[in-house]
Amino acid sequence: MPLILLVRHGENDYVKERRLPGRIPGIHLNKRGRKQAKRVAKFLKSAPIGAVYSSPLERTIETAQPIAKAHGLAVTPRDGLIETDVGKWQGKKIKKLQKLDAWRKVQFNPSRFRFPGGERLEECQHRFVQEIENLAETHAPMDMIVCVSHADPIKLAVAYYLGMPLDMYQRLNVSPASISALLIADHGSYLLALNYDLSLTFGKH
Repeated sequence: MPLILLVRHGENDYVKERRLPGRIPGIHLNKRGRKQAKRVAKFLKSAPIGAVYSSPLERTIETAQPIAKAHGLAVTPRDGLIETDVGKWQGKKIKKLQKLDAWRKVQFNPSRFRFPGGERLEECQHRFVQEIENLAETHAPMDMIVCVSHADPIKLAVAYYLGMPLDMYQRLNVSPASISALLIADHGSYLLALNYDLSLTFGKH
């Protein structure tokens, strides 16, 4: 099965303001997010990418487009890659949500958590992993594909393929416009990179 690059979308104002966007339509990358998307596309330009898939939300499509364009490909939206359905928490500020008892549950006991009016995290994990498996089956073992998605679904997928208990997935971090790489093979799966963040710089600017 192929090498799968899981790319989180770039920054948008909801990320900047620390709000949960969920599946709200019409959320676009901001100026910084567009720069991040171009940086990822430039970094991956020489990679032998054979297909670019994306969550159907605008912020992921806009992150995927420069990557696809650099390889003469079209972006293929896939509903299975969409953001977690956070239900009634959609659009709310994280600072306010952190005051709720339920926030501790989603952080420390997520395997038993359902977003109010939304998905259980294990449902999100199952959906996303099934989509990855479906895509992997359509590609040759030596192919490289890109899937642009969201933080929690990517972390949940990484946890699954590492054999990590769902209750530990919050220990993983996936930054905006970061790249995580999974090699899924018949004899096992391997995490080759996690949260490779091209915005990290050191020293003087």
